[in-house]
Amino acid sequence: MNIFHSVPKAIKYLLQNIAMAVFLLALIALACRLYPHPPLSREQPFSSVYYDRQGTLMRITLANDDRYRLWTPLEQVSSLMVQGLLLHEDRWFYYNPGFNPFSLIRGFWRSYVAGGLRQGGSTITMQLARMRWHLNTRTPSGKIMQVLRAVQLELAYSKHDILEAYLNYAPYGRNIESIGAASLIYFNKAPKDLTLPEALTLAVLPQSPSYRIDVKTGVLSAVLAQARNRLFQRWQKYYSADSSQNALFRLPLALRQPEQMPYIAPHFIEQLRRQNRHYIGTDTRIDTTLDAGLQRLVERQMNAFILRNESRGIHNAAVLLVDTRDMGIRALVGSADYYNRGIQGQVNGTTAKRSPGSALKPFIYALGMEQGVLHPMTILKDVPSAFGAYAPENFDRRFLGPVTGTDALNFSRNIPAVYVASQLRRPTFYQFLRVSGISNMSSENHYGLSLVLGGGEVTMQEVAKLYALLANRGELLPLRMQKNDPTPTPTRLLSEEASFMTLDMLRQHRRPGDTLVQQPSALPVYWKTGTSWGFRDAWSAGIFGPYVLVVWEGNFDSKGNNVFVGTDAAAPLFFNIIDSINASYPALQEPKHPFPKQLKRVEICLASGDLSTPWCQQKGKAWFIPGKSPIKVDTVYRPVRLDKLTGEVACRPYNEEETRIEVFEFWPSDLANVFAQAGLPKRKPPVNRCKDDVVDVSGNPPRITSPLLNTTYTLRQSQQGQDQISFNAVTDADSQTVYWFVDEIYLGSSANKSAIDWRPINKGRYRIRAVDDRGRADSRWVNIEIVN
Repeated sequence: MNIFHSVPKAIKYLLQNIAMAVFLLALIALACRLYPHPPLSREQPFSSVYYDRQGTLMRITLANDDRYRLWTPLEQVSSLMVQGLLLHEDRWFYYNPGFNPFSLIRGFWRSYVAGGLRQGGSTITMQLARMRWHLNTRTPSGKIMQVLRAVQLELAYSKHDILEAYLNYAPYGRNIESIGAASLIYFNKAPKDLTLPEALTLAVLPQSPSYRIDVKTGVLSAVLAQARNRLFQRWQKYYSADSSQNALFRLPLALRQPEQMPYIAPHFIEQLRRQNRHYIGTDTRIDTTLDAGLQRLVERQMNAFILRNESRGIHNAAVLLVDTRDMGIRALVGSADYYNRGIQGQVNGTTAKRSPGSALKPFIYALGMEQGVLHPMTILKDVPSAFGAYAPENFDRRFLGPVTGTDALNFSRNIPAVYVASQLRRPTFYQFLRVSGISNMSSENHYGLSLVLGGGEVTMQEVAKLYALLANRGELLPLRMQKNDPTPTPTRLLSEEASFMTLDMLRQHRRPGDTLVQQPSALPVYWKTGTSWGFRDAWSAGIFGPYVLVVWEGNFDSKGNNVFVGTDAAAPLFFNIIDSINASYPALQEPKHPFPKQLKRVEICLASGDLSTPWCQQKGKAWFIPGKSPIKVDTVYRPVRLDKLTGEVACRPYNEEETRIEVFEFWPSDLANVFAQAGLPKRKPPVNRCKDDVVDVSGNPPRITSPLLNTTYTLRQSQQGQDQISFNAVTDADSQTVYWFVDEIYLGSSANKSAIDWRPINKGRYRIRAVDDRGRADSRWVNIEIVN
């Protein structure tokens, strides 16, 4: 039966209109709720919280409005906090439409009629409206606007969203807003882990946050403690509380202040902030790859080293530690003191472009072994040499003569390194650096071979990535700073064999003698130093266990200091850090890698680095790559048949009983000259006076060093016939004279250590030949151009 049939017609219409109005209002409310609205967090800037790889808090940053503010979902807030807040602020929150008329009337009466202290009577929704729209609610018109905005919030958002937003907008003293920031700063914990005393403290704090905390000690003021205890008394009426809770409320409670927050690895954090500056969202927790324990260890070693060496002019340094297993940065110290303006301490030295000196030489030798230029025991010449117009010198201005590739690398000899680099093709050293990600490089012609000796500039992070390439057996990966950074597919730039041999060479580099711990590390260290031109930068970089460690010392203003030598300045700090890490982590191990399949070990003659012969005096072992590494039979030690009576070379036919075999060293003239200058002259082999038709021609042919191969020489027409080109060649020890030919025309002869000059007259292409007195020859083509 329809109820409208039992009432008068007018009332019937009235009830129908009321029902329709209620229906329309409900429909409007539903439409407002269903209409898409931006989240209440959209217009709020947030802080970022940085944690190390074990979850240790490193830093909380200020939001863009200089507030500490974190967004915390309601589900991640302790129920104690929510219940305490509702009990203190708005018991009828879930039942009112955004405002409580009884509270408003009571507040109006006390504020404007009774003349007492002002009371607002605001609900949680009204307080959120005031904070969100920055309303002035001290006037009646402002209060009306607050009510209207509160109704707007109720129509658009759920009670869950409003309560969540309030907790994330509320002020908690100083420049701290949101329950997440307050809980982290004051109590060093997440909001879900708050205890009852802590929750009730934060529940009463937003009412007058500026007056309820001692900013110097963080201890609760008497006013705040009384407000919290009054709330606890009300709590006991509605919720159970045992005696232990009463005891907790009698204990003093101190709130940590923002100035006491950790500030670990500031250069690392600032670099991450720049990388993430375009991120917009509420999830501002950043889990990094940094290890706070290793960071503090590195900082302690650096500070102690700087303190000990300030008298030598060492005031600044930077250190980078990378774990090669995941390429995560474990420690980053960008300067010796972040707060020291005198050394420009806020500059991040690990991202600054600096000259590496010899720190990148290992990759020249790695490329050389990759391309078949040498193997670790190949004998290289450390003698005065010119490479076109480039004539490099060694750091100590001395020459060692014949050195193995391993010794040339570890003793940081410049001439052999430049020679190896000059032989590289596809890729050249420059091309390798470009592919590996070295940024802001000029053209290859700009550097030439000077790039070998640190002519370019790199950052410490780029150097660390290159050394990690060796540790990971030739595979290049980018550095990682965040745990959730994706790990891309590695790029292979070197073979496993070349990487292994390079590491084996670096392993033989002796550590300096002035580090704090003299006994060798249980883990092998593969390391190299570098010193830039003008003593502006001292480097030490290497691998130990799972880590790559890079140390730089210098001044950010590039002021030079003779102390900034890699071996003397950077290496001691490098090894002090390694020793400290080994002592603190005794179980540290080197990652396991399979042995390279193509690598072989052969017996060689140490004097030449070539395959041993029966006449070799000293033999050893060397790694080589079959089909790639340059391997030939030794020719330094050669047997010579001498006449027993005269001591001269015996000519065929000879009587076996009247001759004897003696082994001599046959050194090229440039190396023999170095031996002589060093006071270690080699015994000259006897002169072979036998006729060519009865004596086998053996030994090495001459090697032309000037003119340059396939080079065009441009001469001036006005000086035609006067400009000269010098011819020179390196000869074997048994050669005394070199005969020179231009095309088939005889030019003249020269002694094995001297040059001869040619004055061309006509332009054209000429074949230059050098023939020694043993009939051995070398030749090359040159082009001559004549210009006005």
